[in-house]
Amino acid sequence: MKRYYVFLVSIILLMLLVIWIGPQKMWDVIKTANPWLILLAVFIHLFVVWIRSLRWGYIINQPWEFKKNFIVKTIGLFAGNVSPMRSAGEVLNAVAGKKINKITLSEGLSAGLTERFFDGLIGAILLIICAFILPKVQVIAMLGGLISIGLLILIYLINWREDTSLWIYNRIHYLFRILPISEELVENFYHKFTEGLRSMIEYTKTFSSFQNLIIVFFLTLTSWLLECIRLYVVFVAFDVQINFAAIIIIFLLANIIGVVSALPGGIGSIELSLTGLFLLFGVSGAVGGSIAMVDRLASFWVVTALGLVFSSYYAHDILDEIKGYTLGLRTSQK
Repeated sequence: MKRYYVFLVSIILLMLLVIWIGPQKMWDVIKTANPWLILLAVFIHLFVVWIRSLRWGYIINQPWEFKKNFIVKTIGLFAGNVSPMRSAGEVLNAVAGKKINKITLSEGLSAGLTERFFDGLIGAILLIICAFILPKVQVIAMLGGLISIGLLILIYLINWREDTSLWIYNRIHYLFRILPISEELVENFYHKFTEGLRSMIEYTKTFSSFQNLIIVFFLTLTSWLLECIRLYVVFVAFDVQINFAAIIIIFLLANIIGVVSALPGGIGSIELSLTGLFLLFGVSGAVGGSIAMVDRLASFWVVTALGLVFSSYYAHDILDEIKGYTLGLRTSQK
């Protein structure tokens, strides 16, 4: 039931943004946008998803399975878009990868965490560089960069260091023992999870050659820069000029705020933060709010709709995988 309350908060935030600007005023601004450039922004974002699916395919050693990789990545993005802090993205990505790419769940989780690590790395680098270019938001940008670095360290400890990842999990596992769950189920989960964790880290280490990591780094950098270009194209569609470095800072900070807010896909919090950050660079509230809403439509909602279609088609198979895992927890030691 709680997830419905979370979605309600997101809807309320979006409504507050529209009410603050004024529905008619926002619509009047949106009508002035160049529709062809908005369409271009949509295609740029779909290309971003393709780049990320290529990265996924490269990590799992299936770079030429373009169709399968695109479907798996879109399902993962959809799951992240509808879950707090995008927490379900890596899990559903791995489950979909197990069914569609025929990889193990451990390989899928390893690939997902590796992707998240490089996303954080690129975010931190770009924020820190742009902080020195634009002193106006230097403090905010540096803070965002430090948050990204903190996330990087956590992912590294989980995805590359077996001793540390097991230590972290053991601290969490202790909480399971005080919950009203049978001792047998808790122990089965412990053995299943730690075995999977070791397999995940083993796969990560076998993949982590210098050449592989460099390729993933550049694919990640390309995807993030294209996302910023997409937002810049939306600005041009509204005939608004803005420094590209400002676009990078605004986009990355808004995404960090969206994750920290713990709202599904950052719905509401990202739109509000984008609008607020636009104001810092002299963009009016009406124009800024309209750009934020249109950019999210061209990126977040298009991919969410596409992911919903793919997830619906593969729902039965994915649910079978999840049921197989959870039932296995109950029966593995019987």
